[in-house]
Amino acid sequence: MNISGRLLQRKCFSSALIVLLLQCSVTANLFSQADSIAPTESFGDHPRILLLEGEERNVRNNIAADPVWEQMHKAILAECDNILPQPPVERIKIGRRLLGKSREALRRLFFLSYAYRMTQEKKYFDRAEKEMLAISAFSDWNPSHFLDVAEMTMALSIGYDWLYKDLSAASRAVIKTAIIQKGLTPSLDPKNNGWLRAEHNWNQVCNAGMTYGAMAVYEDDPALCRSIVNRAIRSVVKPMQEYAPDGAYPEGYGYWGYGTSFNVMFLSAVEKRFGRDFGLSKSPGFLQTAVFLENMTGPTGRPFNYSDAGEKGGGLQPAMFWLASRLHDPSVLWVECDRLRENNFSAFVNDRLLPGIMLWNDGAKMNTITVPKNLVWVGHGRTPVALMRTSWTDTSAIFVGMKGGSASVNHAHMDIGSFVMDAEGVRWAMDFGAQNYESLESKGLQIFGRTQDAQRWTVFRYTNQVHNTLTVTISISW
Repeated sequence: MNISGRLLQRKCFSSALIVLLLQCSVTANLFSQADSIAPTESFGDHPRILLLEGEERNVRNNIAADPVWEQMHKAILAECDNILPQPPVERIKIGRRLLGKSREALRRLFFLSYAYRMTQEKKYFDRAEKEMLAISAFSDWNPSHFLDVAEMTMALSIGYDWLYKDLSAASRAVIKTAIIQKGLTPSLDPKNNGWLRAEHNWNQVCNAGMTYGAMAVYEDDPALCRSIVNRAIRSVVKPMQEYAPDGAYPEGYGYWGYGTSFNVMFLSAVEKRFGRDFGLSKSPGFLQTAVFLENMTGPTGRPFNYSDAGEKGGGLQPAMFWLASRLHDPSVLWVECDRLRENNFSAFVNDRLLPGIMLWNDGAKMNTITVPKNLVWVGHGRTPVALMRTSWTDTSAIFVGMKGGSASVNHAHMDIGSFVMDAEGVRWAMDFGAQNYESLESKGLQIFGRTQDAQRWTVFRYTNQVHNTLTVTISISW
Protein backbone atom coordinates (compact mmCIF):
# COMPACT_ATOMS: atom_id res chain seq x y z
CA MET A 1 0.00 0.00 0.00
CA ASN A 2 1.41 3.45 -0.90
CA ILE A 3 1.71 6.34 1.60
CA SER A 4 -1.46 8.10 0.43
CA GLY A 5 -3.36 4.82 0.81
CA ARG A 6 -2.12 4.39 4.38
CA LEU A 7 -3.07 7.98 5.22
CA LEU A 8 -6.55 7.43 3.79
CA GLN A 9 -6.92 4.21 5.79
CA ARG A 10 -5.87 5.99 9.00
CA LYS A 11 -8.23 8.83 8.29
CA CYS A 12 -11.14 6.43 7.76
CA PHE A 13 -10.24 4.51 10.93
CA SER A 14 -10.04 7.76 12.90
CA SER A 15 -13.40 8.90 11.56
CA ALA A 16 -15.00 5.57 12.45
CA LEU A 17 -13.46 5.73 15.94
CA ILE A 18 -14.81 9.25 16.47
CA VAL A 19 -18.31 8.13 15.41
CA LEU A 20 -18.11 5.14 17.77
CA LEU A 21 -16.99 7.31 20.68
CA LEU A 22 -19.77 9.80 20.00
CA GLN A 23 -22.33 6.99 19.96
CA CYS A 24 -20.96 5.65 23.26
CA SER A 25 -21.08 9.16 24.70
CA VAL A 26 -24.72 9.59 23.67
CA THR A 27 -25.65 6.20 25.14
CA ALA A 28 -23.79 6.90 28.37
CA ASN A 29 -25.45 10.29 28.65
CA LEU A 30 -28.85 8.71 28.07
CA PHE A 31 -28.49 6.49 31.13
CA SER A 32 -26.63 8.95 33.38
CA GLN A 33 -29.07 11.86 33.26
CA ALA A 34 -30.54 13.15 36.48
CA ASP A 35 -33.79 11.49 37.51
CA SER A 36 -36.97 13.19 36.36
CA ILE A 37 -39.00 11.87 39.29
CA ALA A 38 -37.52 12.67 42.67
CA PRO A 39 -37.97 10.45 45.76
CA THR A 40 -40.23 13.12 47.24
CA GLU A 41 -42.70 13.00 44.32
CA SER A 42 -45.99 11.25 45.05
CA PHE A 43 -47.43 8.54 42.86
CA GLY A 44 -50.83 9.12 44.51
CA ASP A 45 -53.55 6.68 45.45
CA HIS A 46 -55.17 4.03 43.29
CA PRO A 47 -56.40 4.37 40.61
CA ARG A 48 -53.37 6.29 39.38
CA ILE A 49 -52.98 5.04 35.78
CA LEU A 50 -54.71 6.90 32.89
CA LEU A 51 -58.04 7.52 34.66
CA LEU A 52 -58.03 8.95 38.16
CA GLU A 53 -60.81 8.50 40.68
CA GLY A 54 -63.89 10.50 39.75
CA GLU A 55 -62.83 11.06 36.14
CA GLU A 56 -65.42 8.52 35.00
CA ARG A 57 -67.79 11.49 35.10
CA ASN A 58 -65.97 13.14 32.18
CA VAL A 59 -66.28 9.97 30.11
CA ARG A 60 -69.98 9.66 30.92
CA ASN A 61 -70.54 13.29 29.88
CA ASN A 62 -68.90 12.63 26.51
CA ILE A 63 -71.02 9.51 26.04
CA ALA A 64 -74.17 11.48 26.76
CA ALA A 65 -73.18 14.34 24.45
CA ASP A 66 -72.42 12.40 21.24
CA PRO A 67 -74.08 9.25 19.81
CA VAL A 68 -70.72 8.10 18.41
CA TRP A 69 -69.24 7.75 21.88
CA GLU A 70 -72.45 6.21 23.17
CA GLN A 71 -72.24 3.53 20.48
CA MET A 72 -68.56 2.94 21.17
CA HIS A 73 -69.23 2.59 24.89
CA LYS A 74 -72.01 0.09 24.20
CA ALA A 75 -69.77 -1.89 21.83
CA ILE A 76 -67.11 -2.19 24.54
CA LEU A 77 -69.67 -3.37 27.10
CA ALA A 78 -71.15 -5.85 24.62
CA GLU A 79 -67.69 -7.30 24.00
CA CYS A 80 -67.14 -7.57 27.74
CA ASP A 81 -70.32 -9.63 27.92
CA ASN A 82 -68.86 -11.88 25.22
CA ILE A 83 -65.68 -12.29 27.28
CA LEU A 84 -67.50 -13.26 30.50
CA PRO A 85 -68.10 -16.98 29.69
CA GLN A 86 -64.71 -17.52 28.08
CA PRO A 87 -61.96 -19.31 30.03
CA PRO A 88 -58.89 -17.24 31.01
CA VAL A 89 -55.96 -17.12 28.59
CA GLU A 90 -53.49 -19.99 28.86
CA ARG A 91 -49.73 -19.99 28.61
CA ILE A 92 -49.49 -21.37 25.07
CA LYS A 93 -46.61 -20.16 22.92
CA ILE A 94 -46.58 -20.03 19.15
CA GLY A 95 -42.99 -20.61 18.14
CA ARG A 96 -40.87 -18.38 20.36
CA ARG A 97 -43.71 -16.00 21.20
CA LEU A 98 -46.34 -15.77 23.92
CA LEU A 99 -47.33 -12.44 22.42
CA GLY A 100 -50.74 -13.49 21.14
CA LYS A 101 -51.79 -14.45 24.66
CA SER A 102 -50.31 -11.28 26.14
CA ARG A 103 -52.27 -9.17 23.67
CA GLU A 104 -55.50 -10.98 24.39
CA ALA A 105 -54.91 -10.56 28.11
CA LEU A 106 -54.41 -6.82 27.62
CA ARG A 107 -57.55 -6.57 25.52
CA ARG A 108 -59.66 -8.41 28.08
CA LEU A 109 -58.36 -6.61 31.14
CA PHE A 110 -58.50 -3.13 29.61
CA PHE A 111 -62.07 -3.77 28.43
CA LEU A 112 -63.30 -5.42 31.63
CA SER A 113 -61.66 -2.85 33.90
CA TYR A 114 -63.20 -0.04 31.86
CA ALA A 115 -66.60 -1.71 32.04
CA TYR A 116 -66.41 -2.11 35.81
CA ARG A 117 -65.33 1.47 36.44
CA MET A 118 -68.06 2.83 34.20
CA THR A 119 -70.92 0.59 35.39
CA GLN A 120 -69.84 -0.85 38.77
CA GLU A 121 -71.39 -4.15 37.67
CA LYS A 122 -69.73 -6.89 39.68
CA LYS A 123 -69.76 -9.40 36.81
CA TYR A 124 -67.03 -7.39 35.09
CA PHE A 125 -64.96 -7.15 38.27
CA ASP A 126 -65.22 -10.88 38.95
CA ARG A 127 -64.20 -11.82 35.43
CA ALA A 128 -61.23 -9.43 35.46
CA GLU A 129 -60.04 -10.78 38.80
CA LYS A 130 -60.30 -14.34 37.50
CA GLU A 131 -58.19 -13.41 34.46
CA MET A 132 -55.52 -11.71 36.57
CA LEU A 133 -55.19 -14.62 39.00
CA ALA A 134 -54.86 -17.11 36.14
CA ILE A 135 -52.13 -15.08 34.44
CA SER A 136 -50.33 -14.55 37.75
CA ALA A 137 -50.03 -18.31 38.04
CA PHE A 138 -48.07 -18.66 34.77
CA SER A 139 -44.53 -19.96 35.25
CA ASP A 140 -43.25 -16.80 33.53
CA TRP A 141 -44.33 -14.32 30.85
CA ASN A 142 -41.63 -15.37 28.37
CA PRO A 143 -38.82 -12.87 29.03
CA SER A 144 -36.75 -14.19 26.11
CA HIS A 145 -39.19 -12.30 23.86
CA PHE A 146 -39.74 -9.27 26.04
CA LEU A 147 -42.66 -7.77 24.15
CA ASP A 148 -44.66 -10.63 25.66
CA VAL A 149 -43.69 -9.55 29.17
CA ALA A 150 -44.37 -5.88 28.44
CA GLU A 151 -47.91 -6.37 27.21
CA MET A 152 -48.75 -8.88 29.94
CA THR A 153 -47.41 -6.50 32.58
CA MET A 154 -49.50 -3.66 31.18
CA ALA A 155 -52.57 -5.90 31.19
CA LEU A 156 -52.28 -6.85 34.85
CA SER A 157 -51.25 -3.35 35.87
CA ILE A 158 -54.38 -1.74 34.45
CA GLY A 159 -56.58 -4.37 36.08
CA TYR A 160 -54.75 -4.23 39.41
CA ASP A 161 -54.74 -0.43 39.58
CA TRP A 162 -58.28 0.17 38.36
CA LEU A 163 -59.82 -2.54 40.55
CA TYR A 164 -57.42 -2.17 43.49
CA LYS A 165 -59.88 -0.88 46.07
CA ASP A 166 -62.27 -3.79 45.54
CA LEU A 167 -59.69 -6.58 45.30
CA SER A 168 -59.24 -8.76 48.37
CA ALA A 169 -55.93 -8.65 50.23
CA ALA A 170 -55.21 -12.17 48.99
CA SER A 171 -55.80 -11.27 45.33
CA ARG A 172 -53.74 -8.11 45.64
CA ALA A 173 -50.82 -10.09 47.05
CA VAL A 174 -50.87 -12.63 44.21
CA ILE A 175 -51.21 -10.08 41.41
CA LYS A 176 -48.66 -7.55 42.68
CA THR A 177 -46.12 -10.34 43.26
CA ALA A 178 -46.58 -11.50 39.67
CA ILE A 179 -46.15 -7.95 38.32
CA ILE A 180 -42.90 -7.53 40.26
CA GLN A 181 -41.40 -11.00 39.80
CA LYS A 182 -42.55 -11.81 36.26
CA GLY A 183 -42.69 -8.29 34.85
CA LEU A 184 -40.40 -5.73 36.47
CA THR A 185 -37.58 -7.89 37.79
CA PRO A 186 -36.79 -9.62 34.44
CA SER A 187 -36.41 -6.15 32.88
CA LEU A 188 -33.36 -5.57 35.08
CA ASP A 189 -31.47 -8.48 33.53
CA PRO A 190 -29.19 -7.31 30.68
CA LYS A 191 -30.02 -10.39 28.63
CA ASN A 192 -33.66 -9.26 28.55
CA ASN A 193 -33.40 -5.47 28.22
CA GLY A 194 -31.52 -4.71 25.01
CA TRP A 195 -34.65 -2.78 23.98
CA LEU A 196 -33.56 0.05 26.29
CA ARG A 197 -31.11 1.13 23.58
CA ALA A 198 -33.35 0.35 20.60
CA GLU A 199 -34.57 3.10 18.32
CA HIS A 200 -37.73 1.25 17.28
CA ASN A 201 -41.09 -0.05 18.56
CA TRP A 202 -39.59 -2.50 21.07
CA ASN A 203 -38.34 0.42 23.14
CA GLN A 204 -41.76 2.10 23.09
CA VAL A 205 -43.76 -1.00 23.97
CA CYS A 206 -41.42 -2.39 26.62
CA ASN A 207 -40.88 0.92 28.40
CA ALA A 208 -44.63 1.51 28.44
CA GLY A 209 -45.31 -1.93 29.91
CA MET A 210 -42.65 -1.59 32.58
CA THR A 211 -43.85 1.91 33.50
CA TYR A 212 -47.40 0.65 33.98
CA GLY A 213 -46.11 -2.14 36.20
CA ALA A 214 -44.03 0.27 38.26
CA MET A 215 -46.90 2.70 38.67
CA ALA A 216 -49.30 -0.07 39.67
CA VAL A 217 -47.20 -1.51 42.52
CA TYR A 218 -45.28 1.61 43.54
CA GLU A 219 -46.10 1.41 47.25
CA ASP A 220 -44.59 -2.08 47.48
CA ASP A 221 -41.09 -1.08 46.31
CA PRO A 222 -40.89 2.69 45.79
CA ALA A 223 -37.17 2.81 44.97
CA LEU A 224 -37.39 0.07 42.31
CA CYS A 225 -40.54 1.46 40.74
CA ARG A 226 -39.29 5.03 40.66
CA SER A 227 -36.04 3.90 39.02
CA ILE A 228 -37.97 2.00 36.33
CA VAL A 229 -40.11 5.02 35.45
CA ASN A 230 -37.03 7.27 35.38
CA ARG A 231 -35.25 4.71 33.20
CA ALA A 232 -38.18 4.75 30.76
CA ILE A 233 -38.25 8.56 30.57
CA ARG A 234 -34.56 8.53 29.61
CA SER A 235 -34.73 5.57 27.26
CA VAL A 236 -37.88 6.36 25.26
CA VAL A 237 -36.14 9.47 23.91
CA LYS A 238 -34.37 7.22 21.37
CA PRO A 239 -37.39 6.01 19.37
CA MET A 240 -39.12 9.38 19.77
CA GLN A 241 -36.17 11.01 17.98
CA GLU A 242 -36.97 8.84 14.95
CA TYR A 243 -40.06 10.96 14.18
CA ALA A 244 -37.89 13.97 13.35
CA PRO A 245 -38.11 16.26 11.55
CA ASP A 246 -41.79 16.17 10.56
CA GLY A 247 -43.46 12.99 11.81
CA ALA A 248 -42.71 10.27 9.23
CA TYR A 249 -42.39 7.01 11.18
CA PRO A 250 -39.49 4.93 9.77
CA GLU A 251 -41.15 1.52 10.33
CA GLY A 252 -44.24 2.36 8.31
CA TYR A 253 -47.98 2.20 8.83
CA GLY A 254 -48.31 -1.12 10.65
CA TYR A 255 -45.64 -0.50 13.25
CA TRP A 256 -46.79 3.09 13.67
CA GLY A 257 -49.93 1.54 15.08
CA TYR A 258 -47.83 -0.48 17.52
CA GLY A 259 -44.95 1.74 18.55
CA THR A 260 -46.77 5.07 18.52
CA SER A 261 -49.85 3.71 20.30
CA PHE A 262 -47.77 2.38 23.18
CA ASN A 263 -45.74 5.58 23.21
CA VAL A 264 -49.01 7.45 23.68
CA MET A 265 -50.08 4.99 26.39
CA PHE A 266 -46.81 5.80 28.14
CA LEU A 267 -47.06 9.58 27.77
CA SER A 268 -50.73 9.65 28.75
CA ALA A 269 -50.11 7.68 31.95
CA VAL A 270 -47.05 9.73 32.96
CA GLU A 271 -48.74 13.03 32.22
CA LYS A 272 -51.90 12.01 34.08
CA ARG A 273 -49.98 11.00 37.18
CA PHE A 274 -47.33 13.72 37.35
CA GLY A 275 -49.03 16.58 35.51
CA ARG A 276 -46.29 16.75 32.88
CA ASP A 277 -44.49 14.52 30.39
CA PHE A 278 -41.00 15.91 31.08
CA GLY A 279 -40.81 17.53 27.64
CA LEU A 280 -41.08 14.25 25.73
CA SER A 281 -44.03 15.23 23.54
CA LYS A 282 -41.99 18.23 22.32
CA SER A 283 -39.62 15.83 20.57
CA PRO A 284 -39.43 17.11 16.94
CA GLY A 285 -42.04 15.46 14.76
CA PHE A 286 -43.74 13.38 17.43
CA LEU A 287 -47.06 15.20 17.62
CA GLN A 288 -46.91 15.91 13.87
CA THR A 289 -46.86 12.16 13.20
CA ALA A 290 -50.66 12.35 13.32
CA VAL A 291 -50.53 14.17 9.96
CA PHE A 292 -48.23 11.48 8.57
CA LEU A 293 -50.63 8.69 9.52
CA GLU A 294 -53.70 10.49 8.21
CA ASN A 295 -52.06 10.99 4.82
CA MET A 296 -50.96 7.34 4.65
CA THR A 297 -54.52 6.13 3.91
CA GLY A 298 -55.80 6.32 0.34
CA PRO A 299 -59.39 6.88 -0.81
CA THR A 300 -59.86 3.09 -1.03
CA GLY A 301 -59.44 3.03 2.76
CA ARG A 302 -56.24 1.02 2.35
CA PRO A 303 -52.95 2.29 3.79
CA PHE A 304 -49.62 2.65 2.04
CA ASN A 305 -48.38 -0.58 3.59
CA TYR A 306 -44.66 -0.51 2.88
CA SER A 307 -42.32 -2.47 5.17
CA ASP A 308 -43.87 -5.09 7.46
CA ALA A 309 -47.43 -3.78 7.32
CA GLY A 310 -50.62 -5.64 6.48
CA GLU A 311 -52.12 -5.48 2.99
CA LYS A 312 -55.72 -4.95 4.11
CA GLY A 313 -57.36 -1.73 5.20
CA GLY A 314 -56.20 0.07 8.28
CA GLY A 315 -58.19 0.13 11.48
CA LEU A 316 -59.28 2.78 13.91
CA GLN A 317 -56.33 4.32 15.77
CA PRO A 318 -57.27 5.48 19.32
CA ALA A 319 -53.86 7.16 19.72
CA MET A 320 -54.84 9.63 17.00
CA PHE A 321 -57.38 11.18 19.37
CA TRP A 322 -54.70 11.84 21.99
CA LEU A 323 -52.47 13.39 19.32
CA ALA A 324 -55.30 15.51 17.93
CA SER A 325 -56.07 16.92 21.36
CA ARG A 326 -52.41 17.87 21.87
CA LEU A 327 -52.21 19.46 18.41
CA HIS A 328 -55.55 21.23 18.89
CA ASP A 329 -56.27 20.16 15.33
CA PRO A 330 -59.35 17.94 14.87
CA SER A 331 -58.79 17.82 11.09
CA VAL A 332 -56.15 15.10 11.64
CA LEU A 333 -59.07 12.85 12.63
CA TRP A 334 -60.64 12.90 9.16
CA VAL A 335 -59.72 9.29 8.34
CA GLU A 336 -60.68 8.10 11.85
CA CYS A 337 -63.98 9.91 11.41
CA ASP A 338 -64.53 8.05 8.13
CA ARG A 339 -64.08 4.74 9.94
CA LEU A 340 -66.51 5.76 12.67
CA ARG A 341 -69.10 6.84 10.09
CA GLU A 342 -69.36 3.22 8.96
CA ASN A 343 -71.23 2.58 12.24
CA ASN A 344 -69.99 -1.00 12.58
CA PHE A 345 -68.62 -0.48 16.06
CA SER A 346 -68.31 -4.20 16.75
CA ALA A 347 -65.53 -4.24 14.12
CA PHE A 348 -63.31 -2.23 16.47
CA VAL A 349 -63.41 -4.49 19.53
CA ASN A 350 -60.41 -6.59 18.53
CA ASP A 351 -58.22 -3.55 19.24
CA ARG A 352 -56.80 -4.15 22.72
CA LEU A 353 -56.29 -0.41 23.28
CA LEU A 354 -59.81 0.59 22.22
CA PRO A 355 -60.92 1.85 25.67
CA GLY A 356 -58.22 4.50 25.30
CA ILE A 357 -60.39 6.27 22.74
CA MET A 358 -62.97 6.90 25.47
CA LEU A 359 -60.29 8.57 27.60
CA TRP A 360 -58.63 10.57 24.81
CA ASN A 361 -61.47 11.74 22.56
CA ASP A 362 -61.67 15.07 24.42
CA GLY A 363 -65.39 15.22 23.66
CA ALA A 364 -64.69 15.48 19.91
CA LYS A 365 -67.88 15.74 17.85
CA MET A 366 -67.53 13.67 14.70
CA ASN A 367 -69.93 15.93 12.77
CA THR A 368 -67.62 18.90 13.30
CA ILE A 369 -64.39 17.33 11.98
CA THR A 370 -63.15 19.48 9.09
CA VAL A 371 -61.50 18.31 5.88
CA PRO A 372 -57.68 18.51 5.85
CA LYS A 373 -56.43 21.48 3.85
CA ASN A 374 -53.42 19.99 2.07
CA LEU A 375 -53.56 17.42 -0.73
CA VAL A 376 -49.80 16.78 -0.66
CA TRP A 377 -47.68 15.80 2.33
CA VAL A 378 -43.95 15.12 2.25
CA GLY A 379 -42.11 13.60 5.19
CA HIS A 380 -38.35 13.39 5.65
CA GLY A 381 -36.23 11.39 8.07
CA ARG A 382 -34.94 7.83 7.79
CA THR A 383 -37.82 6.74 5.54
CA PRO A 384 -38.86 9.74 3.44
CA VAL A 385 -42.35 9.58 1.94
CA ALA A 386 -44.43 11.66 -0.49
CA LEU A 387 -48.22 11.28 -0.24
CA MET A 388 -50.58 13.06 -2.62
CA ARG A 389 -54.24 12.94 -3.64
CA THR A 390 -56.70 14.86 -5.76
CA SER A 391 -59.38 15.01 -3.06
CA TRP A 392 -60.11 14.04 0.57
CA THR A 393 -63.85 13.66 0.01
CA ASP A 394 -64.10 11.87 -3.36
CA THR A 395 -63.80 8.07 -3.02
CA SER A 396 -62.81 7.95 -6.72
CA ALA A 397 -59.91 10.32 -6.18
CA ILE A 398 -56.37 9.57 -7.34
CA PHE A 399 -53.88 8.83 -4.58
CA VAL A 400 -50.17 8.14 -4.93
CA GLY A 401 -47.77 7.25 -2.13
CA MET A 402 -44.01 6.96 -2.73
CA LYS A 403 -41.17 6.11 -0.39
CA GLY A 404 -37.40 6.34 -0.15
CA GLY A 405 -35.21 5.28 2.75
CA SER A 406 -32.93 2.36 3.44
CA ALA A 407 -33.35 -1.39 3.70
CA SER A 408 -31.40 -1.25 6.98
CA VAL A 409 -34.29 0.45 8.83
CA ASN A 410 -36.15 -1.84 11.24
CA HIS A 411 -38.78 -3.91 9.38
CA ALA A 412 -37.84 -2.41 6.00
CA HIS A 413 -38.02 -4.28 2.70
CA MET A 414 -35.90 -3.80 -0.42
CA ASP A 415 -38.46 -1.32 -1.68
CA ILE A 416 -36.63 1.98 -2.03
CA GLY A 417 -38.52 4.02 -4.62
CA SER A 418 -41.66 1.88 -4.42
CA PHE A 419 -45.15 3.36 -4.71
CA VAL A 420 -48.86 2.57 -4.48
CA MET A 421 -51.73 4.15 -6.42
CA ASP A 422 -55.52 4.40 -5.97
CA ALA A 423 -57.98 5.65 -8.59
CA GLU A 424 -61.72 5.16 -9.16
CA GLY A 425 -62.00 3.27 -5.88
CA VAL A 426 -59.40 0.65 -6.88
CA ARG A 427 -55.80 0.14 -5.77
CA TRP A 428 -54.02 -0.26 -9.08
CA ALA A 429 -50.44 -0.40 -7.79
CA MET A 430 -50.18 -2.27 -4.52
CA ASP A 431 -47.70 -3.65 -1.98
CA PHE A 432 -47.89 -7.19 -0.61
CA GLY A 433 -46.69 -6.02 2.81
CA ALA A 434 -45.67 -8.39 5.59
CA GLN A 435 -45.55 -12.16 5.69
CA ASN A 436 -46.50 -13.96 8.89
CA TYR A 437 -43.30 -14.20 10.93
CA GLU A 438 -43.95 -17.67 12.34
CA SER A 439 -44.49 -19.08 8.83
CA LEU A 440 -40.86 -18.14 8.12
CA GLU A 441 -39.26 -18.72 11.52
CA SER A 442 -40.76 -22.20 11.74
CA LYS A 443 -38.70 -23.03 8.64
CA GLY A 444 -35.52 -21.96 10.43
CA LEU A 445 -35.15 -18.56 8.78
CA GLN A 446 -33.60 -15.65 10.66
CA ILE A 447 -35.73 -12.86 9.25
CA PHE A 448 -34.74 -9.80 11.25
CA GLY A 449 -31.16 -9.26 10.10
CA ARG A 450 -30.45 -5.95 8.40
CA THR A 451 -27.05 -6.65 6.78
CA GLN A 452 -26.55 -7.17 3.04
CA ASP A 453 -26.12 -10.94 3.47
CA ALA A 454 -28.95 -11.43 5.99
CA GLN A 455 -31.32 -14.37 5.47
CA ARG A 456 -34.14 -11.83 5.38
CA TRP A 457 -33.28 -11.05 1.78
CA THR A 458 -33.85 -14.66 0.70
CA VAL A 459 -37.58 -14.18 1.39
CA PHE A 460 -39.22 -13.28 -1.92
CA ARG A 461 -41.76 -10.90 -0.39
CA TYR A 462 -38.97 -8.76 1.09
CA THR A 463 -36.91 -8.39 -2.10
CA ASN A 464 -37.06 -5.63 -4.70
CA GLN A 465 -38.61 -8.00 -7.26
CA VAL A 466 -41.98 -8.00 -5.51
CA HIS A 467 -42.21 -4.22 -5.10
CA ASN A 468 -42.94 -1.41 -7.53
CA THR A 469 -39.29 -0.71 -8.25
CA LEU A 470 -36.96 -1.18 -11.17
CA THR A 471 -35.16 -4.52 -11.39
CA VAL A 472 -32.12 -4.61 -13.67
CA THR A 473 -31.31 -7.98 -15.22
CA ILE A 474 -27.92 -8.42 -16.87
CA SER A 475 -27.59 -11.11 -19.51
CA ILE A 476 -24.08 -12.15 -20.53
CA SER A 477 -23.47 -14.08 -23.75
CA TRP A 478 -20.20 -15.86 -24.42
